[in-house]
Order: sequence, then C-alpha cells, then structure tokens
Amino acid sequence: MATMPCHNNRRVGSAAAAAAGASRPQAAPEPSPVSSGSGMAAALPPRQLRFAEPPGAGGQSASPDSSGGDGSSCSSCSSGSNGGGLDAAPSPPHALPAAAAQLKLLPMNDQIRELQTIIRDKTASRGDFVFSADRLIRLVVEEGLNQLPYTECTVTTPTGYKYEGVKFEKGNCGVSIMRSGEAMEQGLRDCCRSIRIGKILIQSDEETQRAKVYYAKFPPDIYRRKVLLMYPILSTGNTVIEAVKVLIEHGVQPNVIILLSLFSTPHGAKSIIHEFPDITILTTEVHPVAPTHFGQKYFGTD
Repeated sequence: MATMPCHNNRRVGSAAAAAAGASRPQAAPEPSPVSSGSGMAAALPPRQLRFAEPPGAGGQSASPDSSGGDGSSCSSCSSGSNGGGLDAAPSPPHALPAAAAQLKLLPMNDQIRELQTIIRDKTASRGDFVFSADRLIRLVVEEGLNQLPYTECTVTTPTGYKYEGVKFEKGNCGVSIMRSGEAMEQGLRDCCRSIRIGKILIQSDEETQRAKVYYAKFPPDIYRRKVLLMYPILSTGNTVIEAVKVLIEHGVQPNVIILLSLFSTPHGAKSIIHEFPDITILTTEVHPVAPTHFGQKYFGTD
C-alpha cells in the first residue's frame, strides 16, 4: 500500500500569500531550519518558544531570598538598573548561554495577555478568575507536554492509507506542590488521562521562615520517569528549590524535571536556575511582582 506523504509542515495561508505577492518582486527564500534529527523529526516545524534574558549575565549569580517575602520587588528587579539579571520584558530569541535556555516563555499574544490581565485584576470575580486561570494552565501544560519525547509511528487511516506520525512516549508523571500546584492537576489530566501525579507539601516555618517539607508522595518508580513539576507562582523560588531537593532524594535527576508555572519573578527564576542549572522552567511571564493571591482566590479562601 502506498504511503501518504505528510504535509503538516506547510505554513497556513501560503497559497493565499503566493497569490497576493504574484505582482511583487519575489524575495530570496528563507533558509530551512537545520535539524539534528532525521526522518519525521526533521520535517516537523521547530517549537516556537521564547527565551528570557540570560540569568546571572556577566558572571553574577543570585542566592535564594532568605526573607521569604511574596510579591515584593527584589534587588535584581529594581527599575533603572541593568545589573545583568532577567529583564521583566523578555527579549526576542537569540544566542544564549546554556543556563538561560532553561528558562522558556510561551510566545506572547493578545489571548495570553488578556488571561494574565484578568488573573491580576483585583476586581475580577472568582468565576472569571478560575476560568481564565484554567485556560492559561491548559496552555502551559500543552507546551510542557510538547517538551517531552515522542517517537515516530505509522498508522492506517480509514481509507487504507499509511500515515507517518508521532506518538507520545510513556514514562512521565506529574508532581504538584500543594496547595496552589493542585490547581494545575486537572489541566494535566485533561491532556493525559492516565498520567500518575505525586504531591509535595511545603510550608514556611513560623520561626525561621524557611521552607520545610511536611509531606511527599510519589509513584514508586519516579526515578525512571520524566517529571512535570507544577507550581503556578514563582516568587522567591525557595519552595520549588526544596521540592526539587526532595525529588533528587528519590532518584530524580534535575535534567528530567520540567517546572510548569504561570508567573515568575526574575529573582525566583534566577534562584532556581542558580541552584539547579539543568532544570527546565516553562512560564508565561517574568515580572518583578507576581500575583501571589493566586492560590487563595482560585480555591476561594481569600
């Protein structure tokens, strides 16, 4: 039976663009992206993710914030200074050091910007807040799954043709940092019905204000899995650092951890990458002030 070619890498509207530009001189064709893979992987379009400014540029590094304050501007985020930290407004993609490439931002558009605005708006109703948060979570989870490995496969269509596609590799799991991280669990289950999800409970000690692990429950073979760590708001980064340490104690390597978040401060991202340079952070925005009311408003405890 003949094999039906895959044309998924065609750009939408290319025929209309060609018709509209027939009367204009044609520009030189763009070079095709170079891919290190072969076969189907080489034909797929590249993943369009933005990268934030290199953390700790100029040799500077940041230590985790010991104050434990949430939502406050940190020294590396002060306006009017260019101390080599992460900028609140990410720059376009360009050549970055390996550590900076671990911080990835979803491509900004009006839809994402509106969802961010509703979540930050103190006058937004809880219904609008939860609806917008769930939509934004779904976008982050979808891109997080896009960072996991896929394998090539061939399927037979109802008309009898062979289609060369890809399938999701097994051996992944989710871990939510309680309580706000639990808001992202349903979005992950909506995309992966059978995925296993572990939990970590971390709270700040009343006397020392340091993050302390109170509870951890993981799949028994988590050391063999790739982990989607879920925590929507990265403020100081201390909670995530403690969670990653617990995962490492259970045999998980930082290079197989993908941290899914909605909002991050520059200091929070720098602290995590400084502690674990191999971890991947996926978020929608890097801004000096994070919406730290997220968990309370999402679960109705504000």
